[in-house]
Amino acid sequence: MEKLKNYIYGEWVEGTGNGVPLYNAVTGEQVAVSDTEGLNFEQALDYGRTVGYKNLSSMTFYDRGEMLKKVALYLLERKKKYYELSYKTGATHADSWVDIEGGFGTFFTYSGLAKRMLPNTPFWVDGETQKISANGTFLGTHILTPSEGVSIQINAYNFPVWGMLEKLSTSLLAGVPSIVKPSPYGSYLTNAVFQDMIESGVLPEGALQLVCGEPGNILDYVQDGDSVLFTGSAHTGRKLKSMPSIAGNAVRFNMEADSLNCSILGLDAKPGTPEFDLFIKEVRNEMTTKAGQKCTAIRRIIVPEHLIGDVQNALSKALDQTKIGNPLSRETRMGSLVGKQQYDEVVRKVNILKSETELVYDGKHELVDADYDNGAFMSPKLFLNDKPFEKNISHDVEAFGPVSTLMPYKDAEEAAALAKRGKGSLVGSIISHDETFIAETSWKMASQHGRIFVLNRDNAKESTGHGSPLPTLMHGGPGRAGGGEEMGGLNGLHFFLQKTAIQGSPDVLKAITKVYQQGAEKKFSDKHPFQKYFEEVEVGDSLETAGRTVTDADIVNFSNVSWDHFYAHTDATSLTGTIFDKTVAHGYFILSAAAGLFVSGKKGPVIANYGLENCSFFKPVYAGDTITVYLTAKEKINRGVKGRNIPSGVVKWLVEVVNQRDEIVCVATILTLVAKQSPFIDLNVKNVQKILGGLTESAPTNWGKMSPQQMIEHLEHGVLVSLGEPEADKCFTPEEQLEKWQDSLYNHRKMPKDFPAPFLAEDETLLELKHKNLDAAKQSFLDNLQRFTVYYRENPQAEHMNFVFGKLNKEMWELMHKKHFTHHFEQFGLI
Repeated sequence: MEKLKNYIYGEWVEGTGNGVPLYNAVTGEQVAVSDTEGLNFEQALDYGRTVGYKNLSSMTFYDRGEMLKKVALYLLERKKKYYELSYKTGATHADSWVDIEGGFGTFFTYSGLAKRMLPNTPFWVDGETQKISANGTFLGTHILTPSEGVSIQINAYNFPVWGMLEKLSTSLLAGVPSIVKPSPYGSYLTNAVFQDMIESGVLPEGALQLVCGEPGNILDYVQDGDSVLFTGSAHTGRKLKSMPSIAGNAVRFNMEADSLNCSILGLDAKPGTPEFDLFIKEVRNEMTTKAGQKCTAIRRIIVPEHLIGDVQNALSKALDQTKIGNPLSRETRMGSLVGKQQYDEVVRKVNILKSETELVYDGKHELVDADYDNGAFMSPKLFLNDKPFEKNISHDVEAFGPVSTLMPYKDAEEAAALAKRGKGSLVGSIISHDETFIAETSWKMASQHGRIFVLNRDNAKESTGHGSPLPTLMHGGPGRAGGGEEMGGLNGLHFFLQKTAIQGSPDVLKAITKVYQQGAEKKFSDKHPFQKYFEEVEVGDSLETAGRTVTDADIVNFSNVSWDHFYAHTDATSLTGTIFDKTVAHGYFILSAAAGLFVSGKKGPVIANYGLENCSFFKPVYAGDTITVYLTAKEKINRGVKGRNIPSGVVKWLVEVVNQRDEIVCVATILTLVAKQSPFIDLNVKNVQKILGGLTESAPTNWGKMSPQQMIEHLEHGVLVSLGEPEADKCFTPEEQLEKWQDSLYNHRKMPKDFPAPFLAEDETLLELKHKNLDAAKQSFLDNLQRFTVYYRENPQAEHMNFVFGKLNKEMWELMHKKHFTHHFEQFGLI
């Protein structure tokens, strides 16, 4: 039987013991063996702290985000084999989708957040700069850096893929190396995904390690700077948290424990309302998805006392329709528990619940293509606690399977009180269309819940459901749920980051943070900052504008254009008792006038105004005052661009407007989209002619079989096709892939060197030569390139077919030629 290997100190290592046998939860057959005996855990942690930390922490947040995306794409291409393994854990296709592709989705989400919102530096400036001296020569701010340690991540058996990836999404993005310790049950699936993560070659050495089996004494070796993330039972979590190595070394500990989550049916949601039907569907889903093995599953069903019978009947009928059995069968809607050991534990808890509450539904016991003897199957079980304020067993005991308990309430006060008797939950839901009931109940129960999910007819179509934690929202809960906080968008990174206060002069803070600080030295040059590409802009690049004297006509005209007739701008007789001496210029006029002073009218790399932040007006500007503007590059944010957008980054500019007395009247931060420098040549004919001057008949090629003249005639043929001479009669790219290929024209990735022309047969040579020599070919090519420029000036709406990219317009043809010319000019070493 295959023994699962562990991945530590950069090697795949097999345990030296007998290990733990792992079984197919559906058939009972042995699948694999997990074994960690003989592993040197102390060495593993040290390897992560040294090699892993050095490699990961030196990457920028932006690059780590790109890393997550590449890993997720690599795994997505191989998802089929993960589904085949997931079925062996008892999961249906729908269960597996949540686990497998939900996990990949978490990586994609964090990649997107990083590329939109995090800096292209290994540290992260947190919050605004604080002025802590009268004259602004002494400032303070905070930076976040990766904690100098390793993260040990102990995951539960219910989500072998998502459980691993949701923790890694934040630790890897934060720059902290991790050791993954999955539950042995289902670890063969975790192992398969982890192998592919390593084989992708995307992760730096030491970033990840895998301990696939019993944890042994791994936690004995944690130290200050390390962190432990645990998902599992609250009892086990409390034991781990109190270990001397964790409690005594200030090791960061995050616990996400199972909890007795509830769902409340609103007083208004009577049978026949959309909310009643949604409630029944939601409870059934949460009882049967993953066979109830979810830390977010509904364990307590809180229902108006007069609707208990209706809910019990409707829920029983819905559960009757849920066929249980082999996940590979199309009929199956609920699979098995993860194994016999878990089955026995759920039965033990069910018997405890029976001691105080009535089992009112035990499900149908027929199985689809499976049997109870070999598999770990359990029918859904519904209990009724008729006195939930007296019988506490429902609020204390969790059966981690398809088991839930009905309980009645009288009013919103009671509903919230019952919700809180779970002593801390990951999630509670309210299903109602009564906003007053929802508001009153939700804020009263919020203190004992990590998430409150409200469902009704208004959001049902787009709702993700009671049991689905989302990457952009916190996953965790107080009290019994462990007090942990995972994900939550960028907040999830803070657990892995050290926050440090930085104090110093404006120039020192600028040097440390790479963000311009008011009062720091400005860098002036003859080149307008808006004429610089993203890569060329440096923090501190500045422009001092000419002055502009504000007139009464400016104030009147702006009032008329903007329709802002506020009395302070238009009525000098109404200013008594105000802060103004006379009619004052509009703040937004000052900002607009400032833009008019600092913008460059000439077309350049600045694509668009992206936004405005922190605009403040400090002093009034009256007619006769003269304003001058200082524009300074404050911060650069690299930006991932998809689709048909020009590759660009965001530059934040500090705008300081002063009057003739050098008093600051307005400060704002504007954001601009700034194009990145293209690696492809410009289509300017003189530029191309200059490049071709270096091409001779004997020029060697760096790849491919073309001769210099063949290359030139090949490019000329492409130009003629873009003019419709001749019109290409076919595109060889399948229709479903065409949009992706056209989008690729906009990015800065170069054309592949080994791409075969689709219009040529495998044994066919390039087009026959039509010019007498290379010089003639060059001249004809240049003449047609000039024709191309003129043609699209005269016919800007023209479109012509391309063999690979389909029908292209003027912009797309220009992008295609730039890439194509660059590709072949590099082939012959011309650029």
